[in-house]
Amino acid sequence: MKSKSSKHFGPILVILFLILLICAGVLLIPRNVRPLSGDSSRGSLSIVDSDPSQIPDHAGEDCIELNGGIPCFNEWDIANMTGEHYSDLDLLGRCGTATAMLDDSMMPKAPRGEIGEVKPSGWRQARYEGLISSDPPFLYNRCHLIAYALTGQNDNPLNLITGTSYMNKTLMLPWEEQVIRYLEGYNGHVLYRVTPYFYKKELLARGVEIEAYSVEDKGAGICFHVFIYNVQPGVELDYSTGNSRLMNPDGK
Repeated sequence: MKSKSSKHFGPILVILFLILLICAGVLLIPRNVRPLSGDSSRGSLSIVDSDPSQIPDHAGEDCIELNGGIPCFNEWDIANMTGEHYSDLDLLGRCGTATAMLDDSMMPKAPRGEIGEVKPSGWRQARYEGLISSDPPFLYNRCHLIAYALTGQNDNPLNLITGTSYMNKTLMLPWEEQVIRYLEGYNGHVLYRVTPYFYKKELLARGVEIEAYSVEDKGAGICFHVFIYNVQPGVELDYSTGNSRLMNPDGK
C-alpha cells in the first residue's frame, strides 16, 4: 500500500516538471527580436522610394534614425529576396536602390581593384588642403552603396555614387562594419538595402538610406534603419551639379 506522502509527492513532481518546461521555454525565446510589419503581399519600398518627403533637410545631425530604427522590410522580402539586385541608372545617369540578401559566402577574398574609370553622376572632384585628411585631400569618393567588403562588387556603376570622403569613410563605415562582424561571426543572412536620395533632378545625392535586418534571429543581431547625409564639414556642396566651395567662417 502506498503511503500518504507518496500520493502527495506525485503531483508535486508534475508541478515541478511543468515549471521546468516553462523556464526552458523562456530561455529559448530569442532576446531582442525585432518583428517586421507592413503589407507582406508584395515587396517593400524604402522611405526614399515610397515617400521621400519624410527625409528632412540636413539640420546639423549627419546621421538620423528612420522609422524608429526598424527597416521597411516585410515578410515577403524575407521569403523571396535572394542574391543581389541593383537598379538601372536613370536618364540622368543616377544610381537607384541596391538590395542584397547577404551571407558570408558573398564576402570577397581578394583586395579591391581599381575603380577610377567609373564617373558617377555629380562627379566634380576637388581638393581641400588642411580640411580633408586623405592624401591627396580629395573631397569625393566613389562610394559603394553596398560595401565591397559585403559582396565583392568592385567597379559596378550601378553600385557607385559620388559621396564625400566624410560620408563614405566616417558615417557609412561603422554601419557596414556592424554587418561585416555579424556575418563573420554567425552562419546567417542579413537583408540589406541602400537607397540614394536625389532631390528632383539633382546629380549629387543628398544622402543614403540604409536598412539592415538579420533574418534567422529576426533582427536580434542586426536591425537598423538610418539616413546618412552626403555632407563634408567646412565645405558647401551644390547638389544640382556636384560643384563645391569652402564655407564662410560663419558656416554660410
